[in-house]
Amino acid sequence: MKKISKYKVNNWLLIFLFIFLAISFITINSAQYLIPDNDLVIKQALWYLAGFILIYFIMFIGNDIIYRNAWILYIIGILSLIGLFFFGPEINNAQRWYLIPGIGTIQPSEFMKIILIIVLGTMIHKFNEKSSNHSLMEEFKFLVKVAIIVGIPSILTMLQPDTGAVFIYLFIAIVMLFIAGIRYRWFIILFTVLGFLIGSILIIYSTNVDLFIRIFGTDFFLRVDRLLDWSNQTGFQLENSMVSIGTGGLFGMGANSTPIYFPEPQTDFIFAVFANNFGFLGSFLLIGLFITFSVKLIMLANKSNNLTNKYIIAGLVGMLIYQQFQNIGMTFGIMPITGITLPFISYGGSSLLSYMIMMGIVFNISNSSIRYSN
Repeated sequence: MKKISKYKVNNWLLIFLFIFLAISFITINSAQYLIPDNDLVIKQALWYLAGFILIYFIMFIGNDIIYRNAWILYIIGILSLIGLFFFGPEINNAQRWYLIPGIGTIQPSEFMKIILIIVLGTMIHKFNEKSSNHSLMEEFKFLVKVAIIVGIPSILTMLQPDTGAVFIYLFIAIVMLFIAGIRYRWFIILFTVLGFLIGSILIIYSTNVDLFIRIFGTDFFLRVDRLLDWSNQTGFQLENSMVSIGTGGLFGMGANSTPIYFPEPQTDFIFAVFANNFGFLGSFLLIGLFITFSVKLIMLANKSNNLTNKYIIAGLVGMLIYQQFQNIGMTFGIMPITGITLPFISYGGSSLLSYMIMMGIVFNISNSSIRYSN
């Protein structure tokens, strides 16, 4: 049997990483012309370097150690979210970040996404390992546990406030439970309850603003108001983003040519910069890259003999697809503006490092699949 190095990586996934890196640098450099900070590309390069070091470290320790210590990681993640209320500076009316002198800001909710995927993956594997035919009561008890595990960081993150991250937590859980083979009736019940709650909130919001504020508070009203800006395609950021995308045309205006300012061009609205610079064709190719990357991950999951790996990749793919769809959609005005970054492309240390941690886990899964097939 041919010996496989523990540091061997899937070449296709590595190529995708370097393509995303190049796109990120080019687009962030274009975004710099709209903001005063001219060092973003250098900073992003340093974050990518730190990310590759993280990948090497994760491949060195292996996934088994990470899986065995999933609950320790969960506790650390929860404590980091709680610590924000005591040590996190208020930035733009939110406490989402720790300020690290000489480094920048670190956002715990970005890492909590990966931690939740790991914890849920190990939980689902353990649950399904006991029996292949669970009773309704056994499934109900398991779903209550999942709700608690996901609910705790969701509440803490919502209080920061960071609505976008909460949506990601919930979507990750739903995708992983669906892949786990949980009875469909539970999803019908979940979506019915969510539909009722969301519908009731929107009815009160649209019919009696004073009552809404008395029940939910001014802060929640402002968050809902911001989320619903997209339905009327209103708001300075959204309007200018759509103008920027529209002026890109078929082939784009070229790098460093974005003609109009809109807030957060380097993070939340980086796709608007890319679409303006490279047009419809460039945007189509980028979305094609995202889809192909996700397909490669799904193919890797199918090759794996480890059920925990399968569940974790399902969570990772679900997270990536949701973030890509949400981020791109909100620049067009077809999705609410929730402050979600575009994976591997947007500027930002915490988000990028969380994806690179994910890639370290994925490379380990790829290695184990190669060993199994050999």
